[in-house]
Amino acid sequence: MLVERYRPILYLQYFLLLIDLFMNSFIELMRFENVILLVMFVVQDVCIIFAVIVVFLLFFNTYIFQAGLVNILINKFKMVIGVTFIYFGLNVGLHVWEMSLRWKSPNIYVWDTPGFLPIFVIQRAGAVLYYYFYKRTALKLGDPRFYQDSAWIRKEFEKRR
Repeated sequence: MLVERYRPILYLQYFLLLIDLFMNSFIELMRFENVILLVMFVVQDVCIIFAVIVVFLLFFNTYIFQAGLVNILINKFKMVIGVTFIYFGLNVGLHVWEMSLRWKSPNIYVWDTPGFLPIFVIQRAGAVLYYYFYKRTALKLGDPRFYQDSAWIRKEFEKRR
């Protein structure tokens, strides 16, 4: 029953990851017009924000959160939270920098700008980490143990006392 309820949310999370992957792969092909590039960047950043919102809504829906054991959730998922916010910061920074370089001349060669290529590579490497940790978290939050009382939750609660 819980699995059936969680399936559409999982598909939504995969869809948001797929949009981000598509944008990272093909956004350079849209550079011929600044407004189109800007809209694509905004769509990508909004999808990351929606992905974070979905994860936090799933956190709020767990039995652990409702029992007041928020520290357990934060400790269990701190890596994905950190990676997501770092990736979002890298994304926004790269987008702002690229738009400031291309605004007056959309077809300018930006790759010889000092520092641009390393930030680009770091952002793409961060994307791989983001995809891995986000997908792992999405699958992990589908576990029914998070939505009902169980022995491991009581054990964690006893550790916290």
